[in-house]
Amino acid sequence: MTITIADVRDAAERLDGVAHRTPVLRSRTLDALVGAEVFLKCENFQRIGAFKFRGAYNACSRLSAEQLGRGIAAYSSGNHAQAVALSARELGSKAVILMPEDTPPSKRAAAEGYGAEVVTYDRYSGDRVALGAALAAERGLTLIPPYEHPHVMAGQGTAALELIEEVGELDALLVPVGGGGLMAGSATAAKALLPRIRMIGVEPVGGDDTRRSLAAGVRVSVPVPKTIADGQAAPTPGELTFAVNRRLVDEIALVSDDDIRDAMRYAFDRMRIVVEPSGATGIAALLAGRVTAGGRVGVIISGGNIDVPRFSNLLSR
Repeated sequence: MTITIADVRDAAERLDGVAHRTPVLRSRTLDALVGAEVFLKCENFQRIGAFKFRGAYNACSRLSAEQLGRGIAAYSSGNHAQAVALSARELGSKAVILMPEDTPPSKRAAAEGYGAEVVTYDRYSGDRVALGAALAAERGLTLIPPYEHPHVMAGQGTAALELIEEVGELDALLVPVGGGGLMAGSATAAKALLPRIRMIGVEPVGGDDTRRSLAAGVRVSVPVPKTIADGQAAPTPGELTFAVNRRLVDEIALVSDDDIRDAMRYAFDRMRIVVEPSGATGIAALLAGRVTAGGRVGVIISGGNIDVPRFSNLLSR
């Protein structure tokens, strides 16, 4: 199962008037620091504060009335949880979300605020895929995974589609990589519109499962990453997402937690925007020199879901 630019365009039509068309921001200081024209696609201004709403709504909105009546299940470290919870509410359904016990409190509270029931598990000992499937089967729910779904991938790709439609030609596009859904959708859209574009994924140090997998040509697992970028803590690339990304991704850059903090601080101090750790990894790769990308460079800021205490604690170090 793969996706095409037609799937991404179809998702864009379904999301029109439902998802926000998020802004593209510029910073002359950032351009000067990295030696490129940088275009920041700010999904921190998307509904639920992250790109995840695009894929979740695109998938959930295609369920039958019977499926919506029974309800929707998902497993997530936070943003997909909120996205499915809001999508279910918008569609008149209910959501049950499996979340790690150490999920940031603000993300759990947001999912519950949208009406979802939250069930927790230990991310370091539990298999969320198996637990999520069991939960859905037990309650008769339809499971919408965070990235292993063609409609989810296609929905995420609408962020890159919008960016290119707005700014035109790009030489490179930097995308945070966790399970790989945002990259799979973005790469599908970008390579179809701009065949010569460099697709550059960004992962946290220690969570480089996609980098290792691309090098090996098969999916490789790493220990569950311990990083401030909790949205990128998947230990293994998705099967469907990797099938797309192994064809379309040109390289992977790695960033440290300190790199991420510096990028979050830059975004706040110089651009007055709040970015969560996973959302800041593209900026981090540029500012820290982890990737060389000149010309016109797009960066997807994947989200901004972080509460004040955690934001303050991370940046005070």
